[in-house]
Amino acid sequence: MNDILHEGGATLAYGALGIALMALGYLVVEVTTPGRLGHQIWEEGNRGAALLLSAKLIGVGAIVTTAIVTSDSDLSQGLTDTAVYGLMGMVLMVVAFYLLDLITPGKLGATLVDGDSVHAAGWVVAAADLAVAAIVAGAVS
Repeated sequence: MNDILHEGGATLAYGALGIALMALGYLVVEVTTPGRLGHQIWEEGNRGAALLLSAKLIGVGAIVTTAIVTSDSDLSQGLTDTAVYGLMGMVLMVVAFYLLDLITPGKLGATLVDGDSVHAAGWVVAAADLAVAAIVAGAVS
């Protein structure tokens, strides 16, 4: 019974941390794109904004999952590692975004959320987010 309680508590702790990191990922997309992200996605149905947020959330989820799977039995150390790797992954995603913004014409954030359809650059940014997440996940293991 103690094992179930311990594992249940660990699951809740990792779950809460993962949700907090995904919420931070939401805020990262909010800051790097113009306008209110929630309004653009849920009220305007902006597919470009939805693609960016989706890729970010999948990337953060992959990093968190890898950190959890590779953590040792020490819950506090595992949570710390997960938080650190999750934050590093988001920082690197932001760096990749701004590097793409620097080498492409116009303002990348505005380009990605302008209009009803997904701009081709949205797929590039989504791929960059997922690639950075894969790199960080690989570094974790």
